[in-house]
Amino acid sequence: MTFFNKLLICFLLLSGSAFSQKLQQAAFQVVPLGVKGGIDEKNLSAYLLAPVKTNDYICLDAGTVNAGIEKAIEKKTFKISISEVLRKYIKGYLISHAHLDHVSGLIINSPADSSKTVYATGKCMEMMENHYFNDQTWANFGDQGPGFPLKKYHFQTLAPNEETPVTNTTMAVKAFPLSHVNPFESTAFLIRNGDSYALYLGDTGPDEVEKNTHLKELWTAIAPLVKNKQLKGIFIEVSFPNEQPDKFLFGHLTPNYLMKELHVLEELAGKDTLKGFKIIVTHLKPPTKNITKIKEQLKSQNDLGVQLIYPEQGKRFDL
Repeated sequence: MTFFNKLLICFLLLSGSAFSQKLQQAAFQVVPLGVKGGIDEKNLSAYLLAPVKTNDYICLDAGTVNAGIEKAIEKKTFKISISEVLRKYIKGYLISHAHLDHVSGLIINSPADSSKTVYATGKCMEMMENHYFNDQTWANFGDQGPGFPLKKYHFQTLAPNEETPVTNTTMAVKAFPLSHVNPFESTAFLIRNGDSYALYLGDTGPDEVEKNTHLKELWTAIAPLVKNKQLKGIFIEVSFPNEQPDKFLFGHLTPNYLMKELHVLEELAGKDTLKGFKIIVTHLKPPTKNITKIKEQLKSQNDLGVQLIYPEQGKRFDL
């Protein structure tokens, strides 16, 4: 073998290695503002998501905002004021459903916020307009709905399965319906940045209990992204331990049901496609003993080899 051929082989090997590393590089950065379900009003569902090396965040649900930003500053995740993060870094909100533990931070902080877009499906937007931003329970900070619209927020209704650009970012979002005590709706958001994706699910019950196929349809849609390693992670709730009876799930998942659903996804995406895949577990409900039990059960049932991530309020991680 000539020196030139050896040099060429080394170059190709190094290029292949660099390409492989590039494929595995993080595409998104996440700052959890709130991670729990339940009664802790200072730590309810809200996740900031941005392309890496930017501060162009979208807020995935908004149960807790101010207290979460404060916690992120305490942890040195942000080095500017609460007001600056709220007004400058958060470019908009994706609201999965209108339950208070997913929107209270948006409502309470609206007087101090800057102009931006709130994205939701039709039924969710209708509930927020009629019950919250209605000039009675709260001033109407939107640009439509009852009373006198102050036009701080642009209320943008998302059509299911249609991609919509996220204003002032390089991201786009596609909404998928979920069932949260059938027929009440929740939403999954598939966020794209370039060729990379992240999937966030609001509260959802399993198809088996909800008596529909919303999750199966979602898994079918994202399976090619899992197979091609374009999907960087899934945010999905587990609210109760396995001992919770089906009739008292109230549209939520247990470790058993999460693993059943992930097996459906693996069947669609291909064997071993979920090995090492990032599952960000959200909406764990107190008390602490239940949260501990949920984590133990997920660990023991994780026969797919997924990487289980339990986000910590205010602490950044990458996808």
